[in-house]
Amino acid sequence: MTVSVAIPVLNGGPLLDEVLGAVRAQRLDGDELELVIADSGSTDGSLSVAQRHGAQVVSIARSSFSHGGARNRLMRETRGSHVAFLTQDATPASPDWLASLLRGFTRAERVGLVYGPYRARPGAPHWVRREYADFFGASPSVERGPAAMPFFTDANGCLLREAWEQVPYRDVAYAEDHMIARDMLAAGWAKAYEPSAAVIHSHSYPPAEQFGRLFDEFRALREVHGHVEEAGPRHTLGTVRRQVALDRAWLRASGVGGGELDRATIESLRFYAIRATAAALGTRADRLPPRVRAALSRDGRGTFDPAE
Repeated sequence: MTVSVAIPVLNGGPLLDEVLGAVRAQRLDGDELELVIADSGSTDGSLSVAQRHGAQVVSIARSSFSHGGARNRLMRETRGSHVAFLTQDATPASPDWLASLLRGFTRAERVGLVYGPYRARPGAPHWVRREYADFFGASPSVERGPAAMPFFTDANGCLLREAWEQVPYRDVAYAEDHMIARDMLAAGWAKAYEPSAAVIHSHSYPPAEQFGRLFDEFRALREVHGHVEEAGPRHTLGTVRRQVALDRAWLRASGVGGGELDRATIESLRFYAIRATAAALGTRADRLPPRVRAALSRDGRGTFDPAE
């Protein structure tokens, strides 16, 4: 059996070599590993790194790139019965990452999607480390039906080709992984979570870029799920206060105190204030003029495209 790993790349930087090396180190019991990269115009030597790791490289024009379209292209270019997706900065945490993802397809009938957890990189912000610990559970699970939580990540997820042939990615600019999870669940496929299939994946952004990324994420929540974040001084201040309190409790439990805890509290206040503002605006992006949406977006995207 052939198993494929597929990664969209644009100027993957120094982490790309680490990611591809970890992919090539995967242990598979007799299966063939295929590695395919979709490059959309890298200028930093990423193509040489991919070729050094024996990856097949396909090109996508940057002007026509979309996250859903690129992953459909990768599905067409790969041969595997199962196709695992990573991003260029998500490093498999162990040589058994891919085998663990594949195990998820055996946990129930008609599993079309399997995903694994993120682990924070050294030096990641404390709120990232705390939220990863809270969100990603310790036990495997299987969900099915349209009422299931439609979370899936193609920074660390795997598709059954048979399921994708019935329910492909939508050709969307953002949140393509949430949309395919929703569509597959509605079509009768199940999704599984494998806690042992971890990747090292986290970011630390300056405030302006953090806001733009969060705006894009919350706009996607509105587009995919119709979610509108509650807004108003009482709700927003209460949300920020609760999240900061959770961070402080987690930090104390981790042995942080004194001046370090005070500095971390200020950082938490800033982050959750940025997130609350981005959430309120992003989930109301339909009310904003396109030029304002583009100015607030990290990717400069001025559109609002609700899912059908």
